[in-house]
Amino acid sequence: MGDAVTYGVPDAYLRTMADGTIKQISPFTGTQVWTVPGRGDRPLGIPVVDPKPLGAGAFTATCAFCSDNYLRTPPEKSRVVRDGEHWYSVPGLPIERLNDQIAEFRRIPNLYEILSLDYWQANYGYQIPEPTRERMTTYLADPDGREHVLALIKTKIPPARREGVGDEQLIAEHADSFFGGTHDVIVGRRHYVDGAADDSELASSGTLTPEEHSHYIRFSIESMRDLYAKNRYARYVAVFQNWLKPAGASFDHLHKQLVAIDERGVQAELELSRARTNPNLYNEVAVNFASYQNLVVAENEYAIAHAGFGHRYPTMEIFSKSERSEPWNHSEEEIRGMSDVIHAVHAAIGPDVPCNEEWHHKPPDVDVRMPWRVMIKLRVSTLAGFEGGTKIYLNTISPVGLRDRVVPRLFELRDQGRLAPGIKIAEECACTPNCLRYNPAVRRGPDDTQAFPSLG
Repeated sequence: MGDAVTYGVPDAYLRTMADGTIKQISPFTGTQVWTVPGRGDRPLGIPVVDPKPLGAGAFTATCAFCSDNYLRTPPEKSRVVRDGEHWYSVPGLPIERLNDQIAEFRRIPNLYEILSLDYWQANYGYQIPEPTRERMTTYLADPDGREHVLALIKTKIPPARREGVGDEQLIAEHADSFFGGTHDVIVGRRHYVDGAADDSELASSGTLTPEEHSHYIRFSIESMRDLYAKNRYARYVAVFQNWLKPAGASFDHLHKQLVAIDERGVQAELELSRARTNPNLYNEVAVNFASYQNLVVAENEYAIAHAGFGHRYPTMEIFSKSERSEPWNHSEEEIRGMSDVIHAVHAAIGPDVPCNEEWHHKPPDVDVRMPWRVMIKLRVSTLAGFEGGTKIYLNTISPVGLRDRVVPRLFELRDQGRLAPGIKIAEECACTPNCLRYNPAVRRGPDDTQAFPSLG
């Protein structure tokens, strides 16, 4: 008779069978995952076959997100620019000033949004905030701005749907979505790494410097907070990053997406029900359990990363240790610390591995504390009939296998000076129980080790 699975019992989250099969259960969703011996030896990355030398303009004009193609994307809402060591954000520029500065990161509306502005208006009577409407009016009053928006409308709407519709009517009916929509994209400057010789050398999260990555994260948080502030009907803002086409990216150009939705989402609802029952849930069944299983791969004062379990794809989980739940309420040091660990994980995974970065945070209308956490899922397998029929997912890399791939690379990157200071790796990590301070019942002072007896 086989071993019974008892949900809610920690030992059931990760079990190794006699033949080496590893069975996992997500403590948050109940998802069942098996890792079968012999299926995890395949390479992770996608090798570029016959890479092509980069021609003139490749660094600035390869895709619609590149810096020579600003007019192929909707009018930007804001950008981050750099002046020496000084970084700052600039609100939406008029069209004649788009090329005044080099944008390190741009926030632009998604041309093909998941939830359109019409959705919010039809279902909730949503109105664009007056400052946004004033900016739209000013932008459209400029002939170049009007032509820019009109061209985008004609790109978005098939000819059959606009047959017999004049330009003024198209602008009146569709321009709003390019200024007041709630699905944004945060786009990085580079398509290829600086100095790249061929088209295999894409610029990813992990190829940014830790400093650059921290501004990428800050800008995303700033944009997320703005979406909440401007749409009172938004109950959740989903933040995610699709890297490479197998992970769902339209362009192999670094970008994040932020989507305001009018529901919390299934994941948040499942977690909420469990967090109400156990306020220390994220410590007990995630970080603490991972440390007892030796799955922690990196840690600094503000964040901790471990190989995840119970996921459909091999997954790294990064938790903020902050006592604050909402990312926009984190201190500058906490945001930088979280960014540094996220960056380290991306760098260790490598730019040739398709992956999704997913953010999870406490919805604003929830009274239960939840830590901000980021999951990086490696899209190295394809779901098939077995998974669909059984709802048991075959994951080609076990949590231990993922740890053993990531940790050596982290040591290499640190030796090369590519990681931020202060990051401890694997056995160097303190792995202090209950290190996530979101739960006041287990919160301690800055020196957590004082809560434990000394061995000296």
